[in-house]
Amino acid sequence: MTRFIRDFVLNKYLYLMMVPVIAYYAVFHYTPMYGAIIAFKDYTPMKGIVGSPWVGLANFNDFFGSYYFWRILKNTVVISLYSLIFEFPAPIILAVLINEVRHQIFKRIVQSITYMPYFISMIVICGMISDFTNSDGVINTLLTYFGYDGKAMLQKPELFRSIYILSEIWQKIGWESIIYIAALMGIDQEQYEAARMDGASRWKQILHITLPGIMPTIAIMFILRMGNLLNVGFEKIILLYNPVTYDTADVISSFVYRKGLLEFGWSYSAAVGIFNSVLNLILLITANYISRKVNNSSLW
Repeated sequence: MTRFIRDFVLNKYLYLMMVPVIAYYAVFHYTPMYGAIIAFKDYTPMKGIVGSPWVGLANFNDFFGSYYFWRILKNTVVISLYSLIFEFPAPIILAVLINEVRHQIFKRIVQSITYMPYFISMIVICGMISDFTNSDGVINTLLTYFGYDGKAMLQKPELFRSIYILSEIWQKIGWESIIYIAALMGIDQEQYEAARMDGASRWKQILHITLPGIMPTIAIMFILRMGNLLNVGFEKIILLYNPVTYDTADVISSFVYRKGLLEFGWSYSAAVGIFNSVLNLILLITANYISRKVNNSSLW
């Protein structure tokens, strides 16, 4: 205790800087967890959380037995896997390519251009996607020369996932590459000089120096991604999907939004949300365990 007090006195301003962060998580992350109890109740605002009758696992049973369960679970898993396969490696590849560029001005231009989409509002991004993929949009106009029928792409269920993943890559690739670029800067440059003296090509240097050098960072980012794998961003999906594309676009988060806020099924949607959180926790623990066993990099 004395040691803590001494450390607190010496670093009181650092502890003071932690107060807003602790307050944020306490107010917006931990306090609302009390409300998760409504998943086990037939909640109505008039009766409140305490006064609403207890129904146990009835909401979970209704969800598992519903027509929507397999559809939204399949869509969530498929979109999440597409994101893991195509979106996760994209910033790594970009960071490696930028690292290989020797012209500093060109490198800064590329970085600035790839960063910009991340700072555009989600509403604007989705508006741009809708305009580009409309029947008279730029993309459709170009594709009609190659025999495309010209129908709005967001009206085709089979194209929704591809549009979503490609737009995610375009929007986030630059921003997410920052951490990998920072990791690349920490690699000892003498390793590259030794490799060049031994006659190693640029490709060999990337395989045997660059990628192993940032592998711990990749492992940590992979674990964090697995912990949020099933949290497919509902904002973009809600802004882009429509009843025609529900079969391939409706995911757990959008289903929770629709059931909870539009249809006032608060308890039912809370049960679905808890189910999603439990799956994410299992994936996080599994990914952390595998990473620790494979390359000794883990969150805990």
